[in-house]
Amino acid sequence: MSRAGKIARRTFLFGTVAIAGGVALGYYVVQHPHDNPLKPGLDPGEAALNPYVLIDADGVTIITPRTDMGQGAHSVLAAMVAEELDLAWSDIRVWDGPPGAAYYNAKVAAEALPFSATDDGFVARNARAFGGRVAKVLGLQITGGSTTVPDGFDRMRMAGAAARQMLIGAAEAETGISQADLTTRDGHVVTPDGEAIAYADLAVQAAKIAPPDEVALKSPDDWRYLGQPMERLDIVAKSTGTQGYGIDIDLPDMLYATVRTNPRRGGVVRGYDASKAEGMPGVQRVVPVTGGAGVIADSTWRAMRAAQEISFDWGEAPYPADTAQMWAQLEASFTEALQDSRFRDDGDVDAALEQAGGEVLEAQYRVPHLAHAPLEPMNATAQLKDGRLDIWASTQIPMYVVATATRLTGLKAEDIHLHNQYAGGSFGRRLEDDFIAEAIELAMVAEGRPIKMTWTREEDMSHDFPRPMAVSRARGAVADGKVAAFDLSLATPSVAQSQGGRLNQPMPGPDVAIVAGAWDQPFAIPDYRVTGYRAQPMVPVSSWRSVGASGNGFLHDCFLDELIHAAGADPLQERLRLCDDPLSRGVLEAVGEMSGWSGPDMGDGRARGVAFTLSFGVPAAEVVEVSQTNAGLRIDKVFVAVEVGRVLDPVNFDNQVKGGVIWGLGHAMNCELTYKDGMTEQRNFDSYQGMRLYQAPSIEVRALENGETIRGIGEPAVPPAAPALANAIFAATGQRIRELPLNRHVSFA
Repeated sequence: MSRAGKIARRTFLFGTVAIAGGVALGYYVVQHPHDNPLKPGLDPGEAALNPYVLIDADGVTIITPRTDMGQGAHSVLAAMVAEELDLAWSDIRVWDGPPGAAYYNAKVAAEALPFSATDDGFVARNARAFGGRVAKVLGLQITGGSTTVPDGFDRMRMAGAAARQMLIGAAEAETGISQADLTTRDGHVVTPDGEAIAYADLAVQAAKIAPPDEVALKSPDDWRYLGQPMERLDIVAKSTGTQGYGIDIDLPDMLYATVRTNPRRGGVVRGYDASKAEGMPGVQRVVPVTGGAGVIADSTWRAMRAAQEISFDWGEAPYPADTAQMWAQLEASFTEALQDSRFRDDGDVDAALEQAGGEVLEAQYRVPHLAHAPLEPMNATAQLKDGRLDIWASTQIPMYVVATATRLTGLKAEDIHLHNQYAGGSFGRRLEDDFIAEAIELAMVAEGRPIKMTWTREEDMSHDFPRPMAVSRARGAVADGKVAAFDLSLATPSVAQSQGGRLNQPMPGPDVAIVAGAWDQPFAIPDYRVTGYRAQPMVPVSSWRSVGASGNGFLHDCFLDELIHAAGADPLQERLRLCDDPLSRGVLEAVGEMSGWSGPDMGDGRARGVAFTLSFGVPAAEVVEVSQTNAGLRIDKVFVAVEVGRVLDPVNFDNQVKGGVIWGLGHAMNCELTYKDGMTEQRNFDSYQGMRLYQAPSIEVRALENGETIRGIGEPAVPPAAPALANAIFAATGQRIRELPLNRHVSFA
């Protein structure tokens, strides 16, 4: 878990070699580390002791190189460093830092490999380690996949411990007192007689000291911050409305802009008439941008009003024009030619189903396109001046943004300066850089002045890269009151192919996301097969909170629930009987205890459903309780148990899990993106409603800490939410709903 004790320099991130991987993977040597990205921009008196610790006359700044989108990334990463560096919580300052390959994410590459989280064998361990090596070579600086905590847990603590050791070394040189007799406290080195020397006074000398050969990490028993309830660094600003986001950027001499591009994603613009818009108050100019036009004005509102007055001749969609055609294309995708993977093939499924004869249960399920729809619409500010490009935006892919900027402007990477901002939500949307590219295009035609480009909500909704729709075909059989055979086929377009193509990042091999949250479930069904089919591309798609598992949790678990019902077994007890992973059994047992499970029927029009999904290495089980009212079905209470190995901030952890449940339930109840004439029919929150406040249930969360590997929690609570609700609806009404959103079939109070 914590690796308290000694960690040798040969496996250290800073110095002559580098670290990759994480706690469960072990460490391995990677030669030729990336340069410290802080050093080129240092001012006199500043010292970068490593890529994560910057000290100046005002104190210590911790570099937290993962985008904070509301999930508390900055606070938890800062706590890891501060814990080992002995900083006072009130003195902590954070900065995203410059884009840099040194901030590569080893975990996100490892998680994309076709090895179940329950597989700790030699091949799996080494493959994950190799994935970390690839991430390092690529300089894959990315926020996503619930990897911020797992990737940073050792690395950030080691950064703090190394910096502390170097500061103590500088104090020894200054005072002549042996390092063994020096201690640290709240940003100071303390001598035996109580003299406290500020880190700021030692930093320049400390930067001249080589990183230590060994680094001692604290035992969890000695933690001051980690594992304890922490006040997030942004909580006061967010509670008082003073937190700044990308959309709040205000620069001298700034112009404002918006764009309109073809609402048929990928369609061309044949031409446009902007004469009316150009004559409107405040409008400075209308200029072409890729796929449409942008309006530059003296305010965002005037730019948006003028943009609506441009008459466009849009080209046709390069994909099926309406949702019905898309469903038909998906349903035709279960062919040998389109088979993408079969990572799970236990026993002899075909023989088992043939033996079952007419007792085979068959079902088709489907999940729709879904929008990211963060509260803060896409925006970016860019200024091209004197051969330098500055960008103010929130992005999860800083290095890719720099690459896009170099391609558009012809500038060198060192002349591009990205200032990553807090995000007002993302859910995966800011893994794309299309909106930033538009701001850069506008800055190039108004050189010298900053251009703040903001999308309207309608532009944001109609130009999303949605979560892909998916269809499943399932067959199964039961015997002697037990689930005996399970055959699940999943068809969906490839997120990796679509998203990777836009990033000029080839994604060879099968797309694990197509079957994530389905093929790797820890159930010992004798004859068990999961097959993924890569449908032909349709609407360009992207990662959405919990990616493939977001839909596959519903597609897999609801059919399992059907089989359990056909067997006449208890939904929770049969899942427990089938489960062959101790950690997963633990969460199923815990959620049963929390909910007082005694069966799905609770009497008096009340019922409950249980669901389980293993995703992002986290076993998560949920029980949803519902009741029938005159106004419709009401969700009364949700119980959630998750296994994450170690909880670093109990308060934020609780909030993340509850947020995932609300997100999962709200989209399952009410949300879908449909297409007509190649365009989305939902353009704003009036037609794309999640859960309303009065519909929100009571949620009880329990974290289990039995695993040896620390995990992230931003996404794993999402996949079980929809199937737990659907299974509860079946228990309450006898209606088995096989498509989302659920409000197509039931009304919610």
